[in-house]
Amino acid sequence: MTLFVCWLVFPLLLATICLGCGLAVERCSRTPIQPPLLVPVGFAAVVVIGLFTTLSAQTARLTLPSVLAVAALGFASSVPRALPRIDPWALGSAVLVFAVFAAPVVLSGEATFAGYIKLDDTATFLALVDRALEHGRSVDGLAPSSYEAALAVNLHFYPLGSLLSLGMGSALTGQDAAWLFQPLLAFLASLLALVLYQLASPVIASRPWRATAVVLGAQAALLYGYALWGGVKELAAAALVALVAALTGALFPSARRGLAVIPLAVAAAALVGVLSVGAAAWLLPTLALAAWALLRRGESRRPLLLAGFAAALVIPSLTVARFVLGDGVLGSLRNSGELGNLIAPLSPLQVAGVWPTGDFRLRPEDLTVTYVLLAVVAFAAVVGIAVAISRRAWEIGLYAASTLVAAIAFGLLGSPWLAGKAFAIASPVIVFSAVVGCSALVARGRRVEGLVALAAVALGVLWSNSLAYREVNLAPRAQLAELERIGDQLAGTGPALMTEYQPYGVRHFLRRLDAEGASELRRRPVALRDGSTLAKGRFADLAAFRPADLHEYRTLVLRRSPVASRPPSAYRRTWSGRYYEVWQRGDTIAVGTALPCSSGATQLPVRRGPVAVRVARPGHYEIWVGGSFRGRLSTLVDGREIGSARHQLSTEGQYVSLGKVTLEPGAHMVELRQTSSWLDPGAGGPAWPIGPLVLSPTERC
Repeated sequence: MTLFVCWLVFPLLLATICLGCGLAVERCSRTPIQPPLLVPVGFAAVVVIGLFTTLSAQTARLTLPSVLAVAALGFASSVPRALPRIDPWALGSAVLVFAVFAAPVVLSGEATFAGYIKLDDTATFLALVDRALEHGRSVDGLAPSSYEAALAVNLHFYPLGSLLSLGMGSALTGQDAAWLFQPLLAFLASLLALVLYQLASPVIASRPWRATAVVLGAQAALLYGYALWGGVKELAAAALVALVAALTGALFPSARRGLAVIPLAVAAAALVGVLSVGAAAWLLPTLALAAWALLRRGESRRPLLLAGFAAALVIPSLTVARFVLGDGVLGSLRNSGELGNLIAPLSPLQVAGVWPTGDFRLRPEDLTVTYVLLAVVAFAAVVGIAVAISRRAWEIGLYAASTLVAAIAFGLLGSPWLAGKAFAIASPVIVFSAVVGCSALVARGRRVEGLVALAAVALGVLWSNSLAYREVNLAPRAQLAELERIGDQLAGTGPALMTEYQPYGVRHFLRRLDAEGASELRRRPVALRDGSTLAKGRFADLAAFRPADLHEYRTLVLRRSPVASRPPSAYRRTWSGRYYEVWQRGDTIAVGTALPCSSGATQLPVRRGPVAVRVARPGHYEIWVGGSFRGRLSTLVDGREIGSARHQLSTEGQYVSLGKVTLEPGAHMVELRQTSSWLDPGAGGPAWPIGPLVLSPTERC
């Protein structure tokens, strides 16, 4: 049911709200908006409304009611008229793009999200969403915790435009924002598809060809790769940059419709709300050209009107821009050594939307084939842009110019981390233009050349994304769902400590327990016995910590393990699941020491085939495996399967239970079997380190 709500109900609700807001913007502008652009314009309106309401703690709770009210007014204003009819090919293209971006999660069978371990920014995004829609940008009243520390660092300056609809969706569906995050990314990709469909209309008469350009363009490899590690800003910006170009193209002399000043101002303000002041790299050239075109047409008032509307709508973004322009943030954005979570600076060639490797941060194995595909895409894209300009389809020229100029600017002047984002935002225009070029070749009688080029473009994009699909890092749904349950049931019983590196726990699911991570953002000192503290991402057993520091915490949320120490005697276990245990102490603080547990656990090597183990006495035993694994891992004892787990990614020092079994004294054969099918998302790529295999009594201490 959660999968159904997250991947069907939430996108439909969001699309309906955006359509209503788009109709309201159209009504206010008194200029018709092309039907494929109504939902993207409505999304921009949702962003702008949310930026205003979350500017103050007093109005933050009005965000969802305000958006719903505007959407209702939009639908009400359309009652006297017929609702716009959307081309079924446009709708089908958007749905297909949504399905492509949804596949890595939906085909796993669980409502989860991608990018786990690769990038923990999603944990911070969830923290921002949790706070912003109730308290705006204020952190007043929060107790010390990793959640509070993450907000104190980010909330005052971080652009919230791409995240606000996530919080609204959580309120409407009753689902945790974590399970709606990946559906939001797929929805943003479908918005890009709708805009691309409108951009293709003047130059591609055939609707199937138009849909092909849209579906391939929207899933350019670099943008798809960013979507699989939580790139919500990149997806939102890609759709809004294309939308600004589509709305601006109406200015030129050949256009049969007037300038939609209000929709353009809303789209521009939303882009600033998503990217902060960095949006100027995309907007200034486009809006300057818009003003020039208006002046040439003798419409001197419209540039002022456009500037006035845009300036008014970006007020919320400008109020926090001073923090972005400070030395701390801006300096890191210009630092040539700032890689973020990249391994090395991305290649500018990745802008072309083809990069056949499972991890876009790495080079493809077959560079010769890659370069051939890139050359074909680049040639076809040049043809497509030239054809669009020759046919006075200025929107495509504007789209290409704004994205490529921004990519070049950030590539030369920004950090590698920032340049990578600009490359991802620009990548759809190259693939999209390449398909436009292929269609032009076919239309001009060069059918063979056009179809061969199209096949190369499709091969490059689909090959790249199939590899990314195979190597996606999916968050372990069942494990995080336990943290969600703990956070709901034990709210208010903090402060809590996690010794595991689990940013999604301390920054989001356990926020109402005022949780902290031993190797995370901390407000209280959690020192080891030698006085040092854990570096980010590291793990230590409970017995390694200084006892007095442990007793600062009323609650301990600990990962279950066959080799873990027992908490000090003042703590009692109050909750246990497959992955976590909760230990709590009473009001009286009695400082004690965490004791290593003599569990009788037996460590076994992980290797192909069965491993022999001798059991001294009868009893119930549990089988564990350390590390991470892709696909399905099952355990067999004496040839009989006793349990399994699927796609478990863990941080340092953690174990996963594979099942329980009753054993009699004597020798037994224990075996691990790992299986996967080609269609399993995340089952490919390099193997994760796995082991040891541990057999331990179920009653340890």
